[in-house]
Amino acid sequence: MRYLVAVFCDRTQAEEAYARLEASNFAMDDISILGDGYTSDDEFGLRNPREVAWRQMRLMATWLVPFGFGGGFVFNAITGLDTFPWAGVMGNQLMGGLLGAGSGLMGSFFIGGGPTMFFNNNDTPYRDRLDAGEYLVVVNGGESVITQAARLLQALDPEVIDAG
Repeated sequence: MRYLVAVFCDRTQAEEAYARLEASNFAMDDISILGDGYTSDDEFGLRNPREVAWRQMRLMATWLVPFGFGGGFVFNAITGLDTFPWAGVMGNQLMGGLLGAGSGLMGSFFIGGGPTMFFNNNDTPYRDRLDAGEYLVVVNGGESVITQAARLLQALDPEVIDAG
Protein backbone atom coordinates (compact mmCIF):
# COMPACT_ATOMS: atom_id res chain seq x y z
CA MET A 1 0.00 0.00 0.00
CA ARG A 2 1.43 3.37 -1.00
CA TYR A 3 0.54 6.83 0.14
CA LEU A 4 0.42 10.37 -1.20
CA VAL A 5 0.79 13.41 1.05
CA ALA A 6 -0.16 16.89 -0.17
CA VAL A 7 0.54 19.92 2.03
CA PHE A 8 -1.81 22.91 1.88
CA CYS A 9 -1.26 26.20 3.67
CA ASP A 10 -4.87 26.72 4.75
CA ARG A 11 -8.01 24.83 5.62
CA THR A 12 -10.05 25.88 2.57
CA GLN A 13 -7.51 24.47 0.14
CA ALA A 14 -7.40 21.17 2.04
CA GLU A 15 -11.20 20.97 2.06
CA GLU A 16 -11.30 21.73 -1.66
CA ALA A 17 -8.79 18.95 -2.32
CA TYR A 18 -10.87 16.54 -0.22
CA ALA A 19 -14.05 17.55 -2.10
CA ARG A 20 -12.38 17.02 -5.49
CA LEU A 21 -11.15 13.60 -4.45
CA GLU A 22 -14.64 12.75 -3.20
CA ALA A 23 -16.20 13.94 -6.48
CA SER A 24 -13.75 11.75 -8.42
CA ASN A 25 -15.11 8.62 -6.65
CA PHE A 26 -12.11 7.85 -4.47
CA ALA A 27 -12.77 5.55 -1.52
CA MET A 28 -13.24 8.01 1.35
CA ASP A 29 -11.83 5.52 3.87
CA ASP A 30 -8.46 5.96 2.15
CA ILE A 31 -8.41 9.78 2.33
CA SER A 32 -7.63 11.79 5.45
CA ILE A 33 -7.11 15.43 6.33
CA LEU A 34 -4.61 16.10 9.09
CA GLY A 35 -4.56 19.45 10.82
CA ASP A 36 -6.40 21.69 13.26
CA GLY A 37 -10.01 20.54 13.55
CA TYR A 38 -9.37 17.29 11.70
CA THR A 39 -7.47 14.10 12.43
CA SER A 40 -4.43 14.73 14.62
CA ASP A 41 -1.03 13.33 13.80
CA ASP A 42 -1.20 10.94 16.76
CA GLU A 43 -4.68 9.69 15.79
CA PHE A 44 -3.45 9.11 12.24
CA GLY A 45 -0.42 7.17 13.46
CA LEU A 46 2.25 9.68 12.49
CA ARG A 47 4.79 8.73 15.12
CA ASN A 48 7.73 10.74 16.30
CA PRO A 49 10.82 8.77 15.20
CA ARG A 50 12.70 9.81 18.34
CA GLU A 51 10.07 8.21 20.57
CA VAL A 52 10.08 5.06 18.45
CA ALA A 53 13.90 4.85 18.61
CA TRP A 54 13.94 5.37 22.38
CA ARG A 55 11.36 2.64 22.93
CA GLN A 56 13.26 0.26 20.62
CA MET A 57 16.55 0.94 22.43
CA ARG A 58 14.98 0.23 25.83
CA LEU A 59 13.37 -2.97 24.55
CA MET A 60 16.64 -4.21 23.09
CA ALA A 61 18.59 -3.27 26.23
CA THR A 62 16.32 -5.38 28.44
CA TRP A 63 17.52 -8.43 26.51
CA LEU A 64 21.01 -7.53 25.33
CA VAL A 65 22.44 -6.29 28.63
CA PRO A 66 21.68 -9.47 30.63
CA PHE A 67 22.76 -11.72 27.76
CA GLY A 68 25.92 -9.64 27.31
CA PHE A 69 26.69 -9.99 30.99
CA GLY A 70 26.16 -13.74 30.86
CA GLY A 71 28.19 -14.07 27.67
CA GLY A 72 31.10 -12.04 29.05
CA PHE A 73 31.05 -13.96 32.32
CA VAL A 74 30.98 -17.36 30.59
CA PHE A 75 33.60 -16.36 28.04
CA ASN A 76 36.00 -15.34 30.81
CA ALA A 77 35.24 -18.51 32.76
CA ILE A 78 35.90 -20.74 29.72
CA THR A 79 39.07 -18.99 28.51
CA GLY A 80 40.49 -18.27 31.96
CA LEU A 81 41.77 -14.86 30.88
CA ASP A 82 43.58 -13.00 33.62
CA THR A 83 43.01 -9.49 32.26
CA PHE A 84 42.85 -7.87 35.68
CA PRO A 85 45.37 -9.72 37.88
CA TRP A 86 44.46 -7.70 40.97
CA ALA A 87 40.82 -8.92 40.79
CA GLY A 88 41.39 -12.65 41.07
CA VAL A 89 39.49 -15.35 39.21
CA MET A 90 35.98 -14.38 40.30
CA GLY A 91 36.72 -10.67 39.83
CA ASN A 92 37.91 -11.29 36.27
CA GLN A 93 34.74 -13.22 35.50
CA LEU A 94 32.59 -10.38 36.92
CA MET A 95 34.61 -7.78 34.98
CA GLY A 96 34.09 -9.89 31.83
CA GLY A 97 30.39 -9.89 32.58
CA LEU A 98 30.34 -6.11 33.04
CA LEU A 99 32.21 -5.59 29.78
CA GLY A 100 29.74 -7.91 28.04
CA ALA A 101 26.83 -5.95 29.54
CA GLY A 102 28.42 -2.74 28.24
CA SER A 103 28.67 -4.30 24.80
CA GLY A 104 24.99 -5.23 25.00
CA LEU A 105 24.16 -1.64 25.93
CA MET A 106 26.18 -0.32 22.97
CA GLY A 107 24.44 -2.78 20.67
CA SER A 108 21.01 -1.68 21.82
CA PHE A 109 22.00 1.96 21.22
CA PHE A 110 23.43 1.51 17.72
CA ILE A 111 20.97 -1.09 16.43
CA GLY A 112 17.93 0.30 18.26
CA GLY A 113 18.09 3.71 16.61
CA GLY A 114 20.36 5.81 18.81
CA PRO A 115 22.26 7.50 15.97
CA THR A 116 18.99 8.44 14.29
CA MET A 117 17.66 9.79 17.56
CA PHE A 118 20.65 12.01 18.24
CA PHE A 119 22.02 12.98 14.83
CA ASN A 120 19.01 13.30 12.48
CA ASN A 121 17.69 16.85 12.75
CA ASN A 122 14.87 16.81 10.18
CA ASP A 123 13.07 13.58 11.01
CA THR A 124 9.54 14.94 11.45
CA PRO A 125 8.84 17.20 8.46
CA TYR A 126 5.11 16.49 8.44
CA ARG A 127 4.77 17.14 12.17
CA ASP A 128 6.59 20.43 11.65
CA ARG A 129 4.10 21.38 8.94
CA LEU A 130 1.15 20.56 11.20
CA ASP A 131 2.71 22.57 14.04
CA ALA A 132 3.00 25.52 11.64
CA GLY A 133 -0.78 25.42 11.06
CA GLU A 134 -0.73 23.77 7.65
CA TYR A 135 -2.96 20.89 6.55
CA LEU A 136 -2.08 17.53 5.06
CA VAL A 137 -4.28 15.56 2.70
CA VAL A 138 -3.22 11.90 2.74
CA VAL A 139 -4.36 9.34 0.16
CA ASN A 140 -3.66 5.61 0.68
CA GLY A 141 -3.93 3.15 -2.16
CA GLY A 142 -2.29 1.29 -4.99
CA GLU A 143 -0.11 2.71 -7.74
CA SER A 144 -3.01 3.71 -10.01
CA VAL A 145 -4.91 5.41 -7.16
CA ILE A 146 -1.81 7.38 -6.14
CA THR A 147 -1.09 8.44 -9.73
CA GLN A 148 -4.67 9.59 -10.30
CA ALA A 149 -4.78 11.45 -6.96
CA ALA A 150 -1.43 13.11 -7.68
CA ARG A 151 -2.69 14.47 -11.00
CA LEU A 152 -5.86 15.74 -9.35
CA LEU A 153 -4.10 17.36 -6.39
CA GLN A 154 -1.29 18.85 -8.49
CA ALA A 155 -3.90 21.04 -10.19
CA LEU A 156 -4.62 22.66 -6.80
CA ASP A 157 -0.97 23.75 -6.47
CA PRO A 158 -0.09 22.33 -3.04
CA GLU A 159 3.06 23.53 -1.30
CA VAL A 160 4.49 20.01 -1.32
CA ILE A 161 3.26 16.77 -2.82
CA ASP A 162 5.09 13.60 -1.82
CA ALA A 163 4.40 9.99 -2.80
CA GLY A 164 5.90 7.18 -0.82
